[in-house]
Amino acid sequence: MKFDPHYHKYSSNRNLIYGKNGMVASTHPLASQAGIEVMKKGGNAIDAAIATAACLTVVEPTSNGIGGDAFALIWANGKVHGLNASGFSPRALTLDKIKSLGFESMPVYGFTPVTVPGVPAAWAEMSQKFGKLSLKDSLEPAIQIAKEGHPLSPTVAKYWDRAFRIYSKNLKGEEFENWFKVFAPEGRAPRAGEIWKSINHGNTLEEIGRTDGRSFYEGDLAERIDKFSKKIGGYISKEDLKGYKSEWVEPIKVNYRGYDVWEIPPNGHGIVALMALNILNNFDLVERDSVNTQHILIEAMKLAFADGLEYIADHRYMKYTAEELLSPDYGRERSKLIGHTASLPEAGEPHSGGTVYFAAADNQGNMISYIQSNYMGFGSGLVVPETGIALHNRGNNFNTIENHPNCVGPNKKPYHTIIPGFLSKDGNPVGPFGVMGAFMQPQGHVQVVTNTVDFHLNPQDALDAPRWQWTKEKTVAIEQNYPNDLALALLRRGHNIIVEAERGSFGRGQIIWRDENGVLCGGTESRADGFIGVY
Repeated sequence: MKFDPHYHKYSSNRNLIYGKNGMVASTHPLASQAGIEVMKKGGNAIDAAIATAACLTVVEPTSNGIGGDAFALIWANGKVHGLNASGFSPRALTLDKIKSLGFESMPVYGFTPVTVPGVPAAWAEMSQKFGKLSLKDSLEPAIQIAKEGHPLSPTVAKYWDRAFRIYSKNLKGEEFENWFKVFAPEGRAPRAGEIWKSINHGNTLEEIGRTDGRSFYEGDLAERIDKFSKKIGGYISKEDLKGYKSEWVEPIKVNYRGYDVWEIPPNGHGIVALMALNILNNFDLVERDSVNTQHILIEAMKLAFADGLEYIADHRYMKYTAEELLSPDYGRERSKLIGHTASLPEAGEPHSGGTVYFAAADNQGNMISYIQSNYMGFGSGLVVPETGIALHNRGNNFNTIENHPNCVGPNKKPYHTIIPGFLSKDGNPVGPFGVMGAFMQPQGHVQVVTNTVDFHLNPQDALDAPRWQWTKEKTVAIEQNYPNDLALALLRRGHNIIVEAERGSFGRGQIIWRDENGVLCGGTESRADGFIGVY
């Protein structure tokens, strides 16, 4: 990469981190250390990723859990491999049932938005295909932390307290009692520095490791989920769990100024980032902090999201293919819609032709971009008794518009917001990157890629640079440290600019680049308790 490692334009008081034998960049020190620990025991980057992912379910349950979904982009054996471990909706879930319950849109809490979790399947599949250690060995650090306890980090404590206040207001009924027993045992959220542990969570991780994940889908854990669902009147069943398998998929890409940018194909919205980059290929972006550059970036993002929200769904139901949406000709046509002032985004018609993210790399050439989530913090508010499994609510992203490709229905994957990213050049890996945060994620990916490729920022500066986030219509949220002159200039161009005090809403990212000498260079998120482990 063309960047000056000694120049820091957007300083977060973090230095660049270099490594030779291995590196893990995540949002929590214990998780990164767990990955390095597994590497030192003979594991590779994939084993380290599993250890990190499992550890994050323990130390950052505010964002992810065993009962969530996952995606991964893995560089191994000279190519990028994609894993889609998002789950299907239960076979019993239909639009008619949703409407008969009086819902005009998909609910946030309870069993209705619960789809089959893919996280345990992701760990098992990655371990079997690319790992060097057993799944049991990779999960050991997380098991130990879950059973012995750990002091909460400041950022996690902040979001835990926020979730407790939201759930206290919204979760009414016996089905939610377990959430408060597990995550608020003292009648409140645990505070920063307090020790929190979950022996049941540790036991569940042990069960997953011992059975290579099978217990979750066709064993004791599946029986427990099925029993809880039946008791509460949920839709998910052991038959749904038994029928699930994560999918190896062909990643999609666009070439952006000589670099291949890789994402997982739909049902995820990584394609939104690629569509935006496809549009940006038609512009010369010279200076990052100019109103013209920022305006073009925002407008390209809006156009890409308009298409994404209209067309992304389970790929079996999509009106257009990824190839059609990423056609250079289509990107060129969309770019012509960007004028001098802010526009209201509308979907085009191409012609035929929220979450934890981390990155890991080893000295054997393996690199992984990995993301997993329970969605909206802790997810559905449901915790399977005596397991520590918090079930996600990813089905909330279905809509209830009949005949829409993303309309709720049985055995169907919803529009998905979590996306890993990967960068390569001339057939060689540059490295994994990602920015978590629901609908911020494609926007974060575009900002990281342009910061890196167009403006030559090093990994830490690429993450630290002030971010913007398009929210709807002409409204764009900016961070407090966003240049005031640019904000005023964007206002004059018709953008509705709002300043957000909460930096967490702008996503949390990680980057690892590998240079031509095999040296690893990492950046970690200054908006969280980010940490890079090396050896």
